[in-house]
Amino acid sequence: MELKRVVVTGLGALTPIGNTKDEYWSGLISGKSGAAPITYFDTEKFKTNFACELKNFVATDFLDRKEARKMDRFTQYAMVASDEAIADSKLDLDTVNKLRVGVIWGAGIGGLETFQNEVLNFAEGDGTPRFNPFFIPKMIADIAPGNISIKNGFMGPNYTTVSACASSANAMIDALNYIRLGHCDVIVTGGSEAAVTIAGMGGFNAMHALSTRNESPETASRPFDATRDGFVLGEGAGAIILEEYEHAKARGAKIYAEVLGGGMSSDAYHMTAPHPDGIGVIAVMKNCLENAGLKPEDVDHINTHGTSTPLGDVAELKAIKEVFGDHAKNININSTKSMTGHLLGAAGAIEAIAAILAMEHGIVPPTINHTTVDENIDPELNLTLNAPQKREINVAMSNTFGFGGHNACVLFKKLD
Repeated sequence: MELKRVVVTGLGALTPIGNTKDEYWSGLISGKSGAAPITYFDTEKFKTNFACELKNFVATDFLDRKEARKMDRFTQYAMVASDEAIADSKLDLDTVNKLRVGVIWGAGIGGLETFQNEVLNFAEGDGTPRFNPFFIPKMIADIAPGNISIKNGFMGPNYTTVSACASSANAMIDALNYIRLGHCDVIVTGGSEAAVTIAGMGGFNAMHALSTRNESPETASRPFDATRDGFVLGEGAGAIILEEYEHAKARGAKIYAEVLGGGMSSDAYHMTAPHPDGIGVIAVMKNCLENAGLKPEDVDHINTHGTSTPLGDVAELKAIKEVFGDHAKNININSTKSMTGHLLGAAGAIEAIAAILAMEHGIVPPTINHTTVDENIDPELNLTLNAPQKREINVAMSNTFGFGGHNACVLFKKLD
């Protein structure tokens, strides 16, 4: 069976450094940090009092007030980003065969704030179970793609992938395969997350996963730096329209890139820590290259998972050296989490968008906040430190890994 070609025809981004894809790109190439003191709740008793929140986002600027009240923030974010991506694709919703348009979305946690608030309200009451009738439909992780499909009438495959921080990358790979196999013409994919909450911050603090650089939040996310002390929690959404190539060409769509392949693997090692030798990461990148029919030397750019954790950054770079050998020093490697923070289940989507836009513009966004060399990291690797770098990018890779040992990798190529 001959596989269909799959291309990207629309992008939407809602991030801590920009509320549209164009604002997001501008923030990336200017090295903008999205980290700042938390405004959503009082952090006085928390170990970490900052995060990468969205800026100047008001849901009712985009959504009907009544509908917005029925949605957790992670669903609101999904709706806004997917609306932008659909508009960007110029897909004609009146003529497209909606039976062949799906929505496959990623969310690592889902409606955490809704769950938190309902339980707190119950605990403060008299013991009578008075819960909001929208509690469950606001909270469940699959409700974001459900709402996207309901709004647009898309009747193809519709579900959520949950693999912690690899969730939206897994969603993209599933979407790629549905179209490759001829089951769909178009899929709205990506991911959203809204975990900057009392429960989210408290939980990650208890794991000692978050940076506690409270005196300088804008410099706290510092992947590959010797003084890194944990990740910075972010929020938002990224949406990508994947489309069968002939379908896109027939309607004269703008094509950003071709999706050549995706890979998945498991560390099978620890609930939260990566394998120190990067065994699972080595496997996922090899799987992705094989799936795409590419050689290691074909890759020009890698947007790493690069969370700014002491163990994770070193393990990933070791794995890159193992997979790419001498060619590794020719690759522009970066971590856009240095600017956006870690969007958990939405990370794969917004970082794939960054890689796609880097190809389109011929500019690799920087890894900001690097001040101190880590002796455990090969100095010959080009980590695109502190300033963007111009270069022609024909093939870009995006890596995403999640608690539980979930690894996902996607490869994009400029269209021939």
